[in-house]
Amino acid sequence: MWLSDAQKIGVALTSFGGLFMMLGIVLFFDGALLALGNLLFLSGITLIIGPTKTFYFFARKQKIRGTACFLGGILLVFLKWPFIGVIVEVFGFLNLFGDFFPVIVTFLRQLPFIGNLLSLPFISTVVDRVAGSRTSAV
Repeated sequence: MWLSDAQKIGVALTSFGGLFMMLGIVLFFDGALLALGNLLFLSGITLIIGPTKTFYFFARKQKIRGTACFLGGILLVFLKWPFIGVIVEVFGFLNLFGDFFPVIVTFLRQLPFIGNLLSLPFISTVVDRVAGSRTSAV
């Protein structure tokens, strides 16, 4: 599967958004970095899956609580309440994107070094519990 140029830019924007959000948290909840990270993340997601699919993803009935918390957290960051905004945003993020965690864990387990690390006894149990995935019978 090949990515279009807009999708490639979207992946870069989403990655930079995540980087800026992590930097904003590491630098004691710097509001400017968090706000920039949020804008980059949302614009990147929009470029990756398209504006219509992005709207329908965030507007689904079963995701409305996650959407409200995620967008409310972004609003709190813009209103200069970065610590509380990030907490609310993380709760919304987990509600919105929590369904993808088992898929991500399955993908990471197939990578050379990370897969071995995630297969260690204690780490495997913790990752399965956090991701909500079940152990395979293989």
